Amino acid sequence: MQTEHYHLAQVNTATLRAPLHDPQMADFVAQIRQINAIADADPGFVWRLRSEGADDATSIRAFPDERILITLTVWRSIEALSNYVYRGAHGGIMRDRRRWFEKSDQPILALWWIPVGHTPTVEEAKTRLSYLRQHGSTAYAFSFGKPFPSPDAVPQHPIALAYAISE
Repeated sequence: MQTEHYHLAQVNTATLRAPLHDPQMADFVAQIRQINAIADADPGFVWRLRSEGADDATSIRAFPDERILITLTVWRSIEALSNYVYRGAHGGIMRDRRRWFEKSDQPILALWWIPVGHTPTVEEAKTRLSYLRQHGSTAYAFSFGKPFPSPDAVPQHPIALAYAISE
Protein backbone atom coordinates (compact mmCIF):
# COMPACT_ATOMS: atom_id res chain seq x y z
CA MET A 1 0.00 0.00 0.00
CA GLN A 2 1.38 3.40 -1.02
CA THR A 3 1.51 6.07 1.66
CA GLU A 4 -0.02 9.42 0.77
CA HIS A 5 2.39 12.34 0.89
CA TYR A 6 0.15 14.97 -0.72
CA HIS A 7 -3.47 16.01 -0.60
CA LEU A 8 -5.38 18.32 -2.91
CA ALA A 9 -6.37 21.76 -1.64
CA GLN A 10 -9.20 23.59 -3.37
CA VAL A 11 -10.56 27.06 -3.09
CA ASN A 12 -13.61 28.41 -4.83
CA THR A 13 -15.46 31.65 -4.58
CA ALA A 14 -19.00 32.66 -5.41
CA THR A 15 -20.50 36.13 -5.62
CA LEU A 16 -23.95 36.18 -4.07
CA ARG A 17 -26.84 37.65 -6.05
CA ALA A 18 -28.46 38.65 -2.73
CA PRO A 19 -27.60 38.49 0.99
CA LEU A 20 -27.89 35.00 2.50
CA HIS A 21 -30.92 36.07 4.56
CA ASP A 22 -32.79 37.20 1.41
CA PRO A 23 -35.70 34.92 0.35
CA GLN A 24 -34.05 34.57 -3.08
CA MET A 25 -31.23 32.62 -1.35
CA ALA A 26 -33.47 30.37 0.79
CA ASP A 27 -33.13 27.25 -1.40
CA PHE A 28 -29.34 27.55 -1.38
CA VAL A 29 -29.08 28.20 2.37
CA ALA A 30 -31.41 25.25 3.09
CA GLN A 31 -28.94 22.89 1.36
CA ILE A 32 -25.69 24.00 3.00
CA ARG A 33 -25.79 21.73 6.07
CA GLN A 34 -26.74 18.61 4.06
CA ILE A 35 -24.13 19.23 1.34
CA ASN A 36 -21.42 19.77 3.96
CA ALA A 37 -22.45 16.57 5.78
CA ILE A 38 -22.14 14.64 2.52
CA ALA A 39 -18.64 16.03 2.01
CA ASP A 40 -17.66 15.27 5.61
CA ALA A 41 -18.73 11.62 5.15
CA ASP A 42 -16.95 11.18 1.80
CA PRO A 43 -13.92 8.86 2.09
CA GLY A 44 -11.93 11.24 -0.12
CA PHE A 45 -12.62 14.26 2.10
CA VAL A 46 -9.96 15.50 4.54
CA TRP A 47 -10.84 19.00 5.84
CA ARG A 48 -12.86 22.16 5.20
CA LEU A 49 -12.78 25.75 6.40
CA ARG A 50 -15.42 26.64 8.96
CA SER A 51 -16.32 29.93 10.62
CA GLU A 52 -15.51 30.00 14.32
CA GLY A 53 -18.33 28.30 16.20
CA ALA A 54 -20.16 27.36 12.99
CA ASP A 55 -20.49 24.33 10.74
CA ASP A 56 -19.87 26.28 7.53
CA ALA A 57 -17.79 29.20 6.25
CA THR A 58 -20.60 31.47 5.05
CA SER A 59 -19.74 34.21 7.55
CA ILE A 60 -16.07 34.43 6.47
CA ARG A 61 -15.43 37.44 4.28
CA ALA A 62 -12.02 37.04 2.67
CA PHE A 63 -12.44 39.73 0.02
CA PRO A 64 -13.32 43.44 0.06
CA ASP A 65 -16.58 42.62 -1.76
CA GLU A 66 -18.80 41.35 1.09
CA ARG A 67 -20.92 39.36 -1.40
CA ILE A 68 -18.10 36.89 -2.11
CA LEU A 69 -18.27 33.55 -0.30
CA ILE A 70 -15.17 31.38 -0.02
CA THR A 71 -14.97 27.61 0.21
CA LEU A 72 -11.64 26.04 1.14
CA THR A 73 -11.32 22.26 1.37
CA VAL A 74 -8.73 19.46 1.28
CA TRP A 75 -9.25 16.14 -0.51
CA ARG A 76 -7.25 12.94 -1.00
CA SER A 77 -7.29 13.27 -4.80
CA ILE A 78 -8.62 15.18 -7.78
CA GLU A 79 -10.92 12.25 -8.52
CA ALA A 80 -12.44 12.36 -5.02
CA LEU A 81 -13.15 16.07 -5.28
CA SER A 82 -14.49 15.80 -8.83
CA ASN A 83 -16.84 12.96 -7.85
CA TYR A 84 -18.18 15.00 -4.94
CA VAL A 85 -18.62 18.23 -6.92
CA TYR A 86 -20.15 16.83 -10.11
CA ARG A 87 -21.58 13.36 -9.45
CA GLY A 88 -23.34 13.56 -6.11
CA ALA A 89 -25.90 15.76 -4.38
CA HIS A 90 -23.60 18.74 -4.89
CA GLY A 91 -24.28 18.44 -8.62
CA GLY A 92 -27.72 19.99 -8.02
CA ILE A 93 -26.12 23.11 -6.59
CA MET A 94 -23.79 23.23 -9.61
CA ARG A 95 -26.77 23.04 -11.97
CA ASP A 96 -28.71 25.75 -10.10
CA ARG A 97 -25.79 28.02 -9.20
CA ARG A 98 -26.84 30.85 -11.55
CA ARG A 99 -29.98 31.32 -9.42
CA TRP A 100 -27.83 32.29 -6.44
CA PHE A 101 -24.45 33.39 -7.77
CA GLU A 102 -23.25 35.84 -10.38
CA LYS A 103 -21.33 34.55 -13.38
CA SER A 104 -17.64 35.43 -13.28
CA ASP A 105 -15.41 36.24 -16.23
CA GLN A 106 -12.36 34.88 -14.40
CA PRO A 107 -11.54 31.59 -12.65
CA ILE A 108 -13.33 31.13 -9.33
CA LEU A 109 -11.68 27.81 -8.43
CA ALA A 110 -8.04 26.88 -7.89
CA LEU A 111 -6.47 23.56 -6.97
CA TRP A 112 -2.98 22.81 -5.63
CA TRP A 113 -1.11 20.01 -3.90
CA ILE A 114 -0.18 20.30 -0.22
CA PRO A 115 1.82 18.00 2.05
CA VAL A 116 -0.34 15.67 4.11
CA GLY A 117 -1.06 17.36 7.45
CA HIS A 118 -0.82 20.92 6.11
CA THR A 119 -3.92 23.06 6.64
CA PRO A 120 -4.20 25.76 3.97
CA THR A 121 -5.00 29.29 5.06
CA VAL A 122 -7.40 31.74 3.48
CA GLU A 123 -4.45 33.95 2.46
CA GLU A 124 -2.71 30.97 0.84
CA ALA A 125 -5.92 30.14 -1.04
CA LYS A 126 -6.33 33.73 -2.23
CA THR A 127 -2.72 33.75 -3.44
CA ARG A 128 -3.23 30.51 -5.39
CA LEU A 129 -6.45 31.76 -6.98
CA SER A 130 -4.84 35.07 -7.92
CA TYR A 131 -1.87 33.23 -9.43
CA LEU A 132 -4.15 31.00 -11.51
CA ARG A 133 -6.04 34.05 -12.76
CA GLN A 134 -2.78 35.71 -13.83
CA HIS A 135 -0.85 32.73 -15.21
CA GLY A 136 -3.33 29.99 -16.07
CA SER A 137 -2.90 26.40 -14.92
CA THR A 138 0.54 25.56 -13.57
CA ALA A 139 1.76 23.13 -10.95
CA TYR A 140 1.45 26.01 -8.44
CA ALA A 141 -2.28 26.50 -9.04
CA PHE A 142 -4.45 24.69 -11.55
CA SER A 143 -7.99 23.95 -12.63
CA PHE A 144 -10.07 20.84 -13.24
CA GLY A 145 -9.69 21.57 -16.96
CA LYS A 146 -5.87 21.53 -16.83
CA PRO A 147 -4.90 19.49 -13.76
CA PHE A 148 -1.38 18.71 -12.61
CA PRO A 149 -0.47 15.38 -10.99
CA SER A 150 0.43 15.05 -7.36
CA PRO A 151 4.17 15.39 -6.77
CA ASP A 152 3.98 11.71 -5.72
CA ALA A 153 3.05 10.84 -9.30
CA VAL A 154 6.14 12.49 -10.83
CA PRO A 155 8.72 9.91 -11.94
CA GLN A 156 11.65 9.82 -9.55
CA HIS A 157 14.09 8.21 -12.00
CA PRO A 158 17.49 9.99 -11.77
CA ILE A 159 17.50 10.85 -15.49
CA ALA A 160 13.99 12.35 -15.26
CA LEU A 161 15.05 14.38 -12.21
CA ALA A 162 18.19 15.67 -13.98
CA TYR A 163 16.09 16.65 -17.01
CA ALA A 164 13.51 18.44 -14.83
CA ILE A 165 16.23 20.35 -12.97
CA SER A 166 17.96 21.45 -16.18
CA GLU A 167 14.78 23.02 -17.65
